[in-house]
Amino acid sequence: MHVGLAHYLTVAAILLVLGVFGIFLNRKNIIIIFMSIELILLAVNLNLIAFSAALSDLAGQVFAMFVLTVAAAEAAIGLAILVVYFRNRGSIQVEDVSLMKG
Repeated sequence: MHVGLAHYLTVAAILLVLGVFGIFLNRKNIIIIFMSIELILLAVNLNLIAFSAALSDLAGQVFAMFVLTVAAAEAAIGLAILVVYFRNRGSIQVEDVSLMKG
């Protein structure tokens, strides 16, 4: 069985849908929202790499490496902000974060 471009795009679409559902169905836990954003970024990376391999062009793979570095920085900074917020407030629920407005 040959694994073609359609298989990669199907897996990427499944990852994208799981990420979007994770954001919209669970709005109470910030960590799960961050993990859902990471799933969406992984779906984008899979699309970039699949099309890059199908077109025999390295630009998509290089751009995927940039997306991975941005995702790693986002995760590190986001988790650091959550740790500091948890130390100050004692909770990381989304409803509690909305109290910081104004």
